[in-house]
Amino acid sequence: MAMGKYSRVDGKKSSGYGLTITIVLVVSLCLVGAWMFMSSWSAPTESVDFSSNQTPKDVETTTKTYFTNEESDKGSKTEETEVVTESNEEKPDPESSGEEKTEQVEEKKEFEDKNGEGDRKDGEGESESDETKQKEKTQLEESSEENKSEDGNGTEENTEENTEKKTEDSAGETEENTEKSTGDQAEITKESSSGSGAWSTQLVESQNEKKAQVSSIKWKVCNVTAGPDYIPCLDNWQAIKKLHSTKHYEHRERHCPEESPTCLVSLPEGYKRSIKWPKSREKIWYNNIPHTKLAQVKGHQNWVKMSGEYLTFPGGGTQFKNGALHYIDFLQESYPDIAWGNRTRVILDVGCGVASFGGYLFDRDVLALSFAPKDEHEAQVQFALERGIPAMSNVMGTKRLPFPGSVFDLIHCARCRVPWHIEGGKLLLELNRALRPGGFFVWSATPVYRKTEEDVGIWKAMSKLTKAMCWKLMTIKKDKLNEVGAAIYQKPMSNDCYNQRSQNEPPLCKDSDDQNAAWNVPLEACMHKVTEDSSKRGAVWPESWPERVETVPQWLDSQEGVYGKPAQEDFTADQERWKTIVSKSYLNGMGIDWSNVRNVMDMRAVYGGFAAALKDLKLWVMNVVPIDSADTLPIIYERGLFGIYHDWCESFSTYPRTYDLLHADHLFSALKKRCSLVSAMAEVDRILRPQGTFIVRDDMETIGEIEKMVKSMKWNVRMTHSKDGEGVLSVQKSLWRPTEVETVTWAIA
Repeated sequence: MAMGKYSRVDGKKSSGYGLTITIVLVVSLCLVGAWMFMSSWSAPTESVDFSSNQTPKDVETTTKTYFTNEESDKGSKTEETEVVTESNEEKPDPESSGEEKTEQVEEKKEFEDKNGEGDRKDGEGESESDETKQKEKTQLEESSEENKSEDGNGTEENTEENTEKKTEDSAGETEENTEKSTGDQAEITKESSSGSGAWSTQLVESQNEKKAQVSSIKWKVCNVTAGPDYIPCLDNWQAIKKLHSTKHYEHRERHCPEESPTCLVSLPEGYKRSIKWPKSREKIWYNNIPHTKLAQVKGHQNWVKMSGEYLTFPGGGTQFKNGALHYIDFLQESYPDIAWGNRTRVILDVGCGVASFGGYLFDRDVLALSFAPKDEHEAQVQFALERGIPAMSNVMGTKRLPFPGSVFDLIHCARCRVPWHIEGGKLLLELNRALRPGGFFVWSATPVYRKTEEDVGIWKAMSKLTKAMCWKLMTIKKDKLNEVGAAIYQKPMSNDCYNQRSQNEPPLCKDSDDQNAAWNVPLEACMHKVTEDSSKRGAVWPESWPERVETVPQWLDSQEGVYGKPAQEDFTADQERWKTIVSKSYLNGMGIDWSNVRNVMDMRAVYGGFAAALKDLKLWVMNVVPIDSADTLPIIYERGLFGIYHDWCESFSTYPRTYDLLHADHLFSALKKRCSLVSAMAEVDRILRPQGTFIVRDDMETIGEIEKMVKSMKWNVRMTHSKDGEGVLSVQKSLWRPTEVETVTWAIA
């Protein structure tokens, strides 16, 4: 029988037939499956929840931008734009995601806004590395080593970098002064490569609680004896009443409460915006500081007088009734090597009164930091600051002044009422610590030129003391116009005299005694040897002003900088960065009327680059180096600028409403690890003048917390900007005060 082609000889069906059946079945099943799938599918609704547990999907990223440009002289113009960027793309697998995050970390993109704020490259980041922190001593470490016996004051604070990853919830709604591309605005969501299931984390719980506390703040006005002049660390009456002695002015020293207040200080009735410099040097609004006692007591010495709605300042003082400028020139003529504004740039004025001496030294390119206690000379320091003159409340009591050693070019005392000669000269020895080798001490007091029995006795005691301290009396001159005299001494620049003394009295300090340790360190009646090694600070006088402000100190050569580079390179990079930020952003991009800015504070100064960038404006900057930051304050003084150590967990030694602009560069993200951010913001409110400006640069989580707080105080957010998890916030304080009152029991006399 003939067989067809490809037919099986066994009579069974061929494989081609079976294949056909298989294909038909598969196609049928696919059609049925497709029909079933389509019949059960429905479009997703808008309520899909991208929870934090859904790691395969990228959460929605939203950025809102509000452009606000508020001119000081004109009505405000507000324009709002909103950009929403959404991403529901599948994320790569965890390994790929980890690689991408590693690349992002390695890139270390530093914050720079479109107004020209410079890059921080190769380690110029806002926060120091752990390795750098180990090498750079902080004021807290220096002071605690010097004063280990002080309970509570010498405890080292942990300054480690927080390694926890910050969520960036606050990036959802930001206000900024420049338009940016959508790519810049979109925040990158950082997620763990391992799923967290239904479990929450301690980080999320803690952050949510902190945000809830911030959002629930109910501000109240402080009910205190000092009223609108309240200084928490100087008005702690509960602590003052418990003092065993006030012999050494302990009652004028700082006594900070265990918990800083969170209430807001009231405004004086009829308060007005401060008069602009330089008119403020001659007059201020009476309603801003309604105190007349000093005008009654010192009016005949031309300190201050009442004149209608003003308090006027003729420019006089106890030692210069005929004006400060005449007295300033008298000192220069008495000893020309003083060289105001050239060799002598940064000075300390002790017992300053209303600080007219420092106020008129601006005409000679000299920065004078004046201080006096909060005492019976009612509001003297407050008057000085309202006039636009650098001043602070402090007293020469039982502790070192909050300055490094060997930094002031000249120290001045005109009838400052300090008993220099008693108790082994302990107080004069403290000035010796702060005075630069080769610097001058100007003493204009009655023992110099009067011949009463008391004055003669004091002069003899001072002569003996200064000779034993190896201070050389350069000259004694009498000002015929004011009928006063001045003695000018110079501190030695070598140790020859110390080594040749027949008696070790006053004694030299131990080699272990750190002259830079100054935070809550008790006074000692000893002298530090001067540095003779030209590679160390203090051995060589700084460059003349103004060259010194941009000159890298030679003694930085062997050190590592705060940002990780060699110190001299670090210094230069920081200087250029702040020049760029200030010129392209702060001066032109934030809507700040700089004619209203006179008193400025950098709340976390490093090298003083921010202050140096503002040197050509008619203002001054108080550079604050926090006690848990690298101790760079000596560098700031070397540049011809000044500053102070401070712990921002406590109140600053100044009156309320004394600064026009506060600047905080990566301060609060570190501060909130140690103390309450709410009390820190209450302190910011206390020292900033109404209508003053507050600029914060920090991570976006911290920026978000601060923004919520300032909004709750009815402040005007002028600008916010964010990029790569970093942000800048600029706000203007309002005149708003709460209606509810909080009594601060320890501040009631």
